[in-house]
Amino acid sequence: MKFKILTLFPEMFPGPINYSITGKALKKKKFQLETINIRDFSINKAKTVDDTPFGGGAGMIIKADILQNALTFAKKGFKKNCKIFSLSPSGKKITQSFIKNLVTSKEIILICGRYEGIDQRFIDYNDIEEISVGDYILSGGEIASFILIDACVRLIPEVLGNSESLRSESFHDYLLEYSQYTKPSIWKKLKVPEVLLTGNHKKISDWRLKKSLEKTKKIRPELYNLFVKEKKRKLWITF
Repeated sequence: MKFKILTLFPEMFPGPINYSITGKALKKKKFQLETINIRDFSINKAKTVDDTPFGGGAGMIIKADILQNALTFAKKGFKKNCKIFSLSPSGKKITQSFIKNLVTSKEIILICGRYEGIDQRFIDYNDIEEISVGDYILSGGEIASFILIDACVRLIPEVLGNSESLRSESFHDYLLEYSQYTKPSIWKKLKVPEVLLTGNHKKISDWRLKKSLEKTKKIRPELYNLFVKEKKRKLWITF
């Protein structure tokens, strides 16, 4: 799996990706990371990449022609069907299901926007999908790309030491993860739930599912409804 990042700030990479799970995976070459400086494709001596928006308004817009040249360069060595995304707060919000599908891709190009955004004609001409990491505004797409890459890399086979971790995490089957506890068994007079100390795997599994359901229904009711809907669909298929 290889990521190519189009950015105005290549010095930000690998940044947090170089640590912990993703850092180890990068060193073991479980995935590759390449940055491409958009400014290198500027056509003037000042190396400007943006201009004022038509129609007026605050901020600057990254120019389509410069981005096109950068993207053409990035595509070299990649297949025609490589995945290309623009990280934007106005894009489609990514989910764990999206990440699971994306991790099967071998070649991914991420375009990191800055300032007030990028010329829409570049997006339309290349039929680029815009994606978002959440309903909030970041200074640029670089931080969003860290989130996307981290979410993908941890799903690459053998990156996580225990594959069971993936099956019990939040958003698996639409449920949030149950609460976790570790030693000591009593802390500030607060006790670990007794069932977790029994060693009875069936009871522990049932308790964890119950807590996942309760937590999801309370915090993310829309996910809980999806879980119930999916359960009903599977039962209908079974019978």
